[in-house]
Amino acid sequence: MSDLKSTAEELDAADGLAALRTRFVLDDVTYLDGNSLGALPAHVPARVDDVVRRQWGELRIRSWEESGWWTAPERIGDRIAPLVGAAAGQIVVGDSTSVNVFKALVAAVRMAQEDGGDGGDGDGAGRDEILVDATTFPTDGYIAESAARMTGCALRPVTPAEVPSALGARTAAVLLNHVDYRTGRLHDLPALTRAVHACGAYAVWDLCHSAGALPVGLDEHGVDLAVGCTYKYLNGGPGSPAYLYVRRDLQPRFDSPLPGWNSHAEPFGMRPAYAPASGAVRGRVGTPDILSLLALDAALDVWDEDGVSVAAVRAKSLALTDFFLRCVGEYVPGGRVESVTPTAHAERGSQVALRCDDAGEVMKRLIEGGVVGDFRAPDVLRFGFTPLYVGFADVERAARVLARTLG
Repeated sequence: MSDLKSTAEELDAADGLAALRTRFVLDDVTYLDGNSLGALPAHVPARVDDVVRRQWGELRIRSWEESGWWTAPERIGDRIAPLVGAAAGQIVVGDSTSVNVFKALVAAVRMAQEDGGDGGDGDGAGRDEILVDATTFPTDGYIAESAARMTGCALRPVTPAEVPSALGARTAAVLLNHVDYRTGRLHDLPALTRAVHACGAYAVWDLCHSAGALPVGLDEHGVDLAVGCTYKYLNGGPGSPAYLYVRRDLQPRFDSPLPGWNSHAEPFGMRPAYAPASGAVRGRVGTPDILSLLALDAALDVWDEDGVSVAAVRAKSLALTDFFLRCVGEYVPGGRVESVTPTAHAERGSQVALRCDDAGEVMKRLIEGGVVGDFRAPDVLRFGFTPLYVGFADVERAARVLARTLG
């Protein structure tokens, strides 16, 4: 045990991101649940206070222009863009992940049906099927089912590994998770996107468990549409708005199922007929949630002001999860837990999931012992590692407390 403690101290001393920990509001608790809700960046309360007291309290309606409220969804989207490997002008922030999944998936089907069927005749007859990740977070499945009913498509749940063989001339769109929320498995976004494109369909990726934790490469890999939340590894706060990515060349064809006045070409023209705006603005719907939006804007300062690279974050993430698995292997009695997270770096996100009997009760006792992770039914303990503020001493302590709890 002392050897692992010493190793943790050495790793923390050599950690180039260690100083970022002071940028967050933390305490003596070992917080390994940033894959559900990121910690509060310390400067955010003061920024939100300014938004409430000065921008809203003093400037009031003038803040839509003078404080940049009106353009915030695109401006903040451009700040997120480098974190997911996208050029500016392709991301708009607003609404929830669920709403953005619906927009993206319906728009993808509409584009596929506009492209035409097997013979390219433009009638869309051959594109009447949506593939959805069978292991997805439930909401994505619910939304996919609704989108299928709305567009006259059949819904076909398949695992990501089955996608290449399941694709065909009927496939219109494929909805996939970059990282499995239960197991932490990282799916092969480049290869799966290529496979989807090869059959003439459109790829929609959910980045909730990858953005801010590992490289994504949306532009590099030609992803069509993507969505993601901002309250996990981007630390935007509870319920902070999600984002929608629409690849630049697809923007003129992006036909949102939720056209709103904010996405109108003349939003203040109040015209009865809808005419979509140009660019990523088409992804907007109604009035943005300014308080949450600007709290997120402040939270993103950690990346810009400290010059944090996604590559450095990924390297530390892998080191943290490697060390956690090592500590668990040495501390926890054999047979008490089983890792369901892949050991291969190319297949691992930024969390470790351990299968454990009575996992729900075990997690309650862990939290009482000062180690916060979470539980996923029926038997999974999830531990998320946010490299911006989690250190190696946290990792060692978590494994030690887990061993004591299971002992």
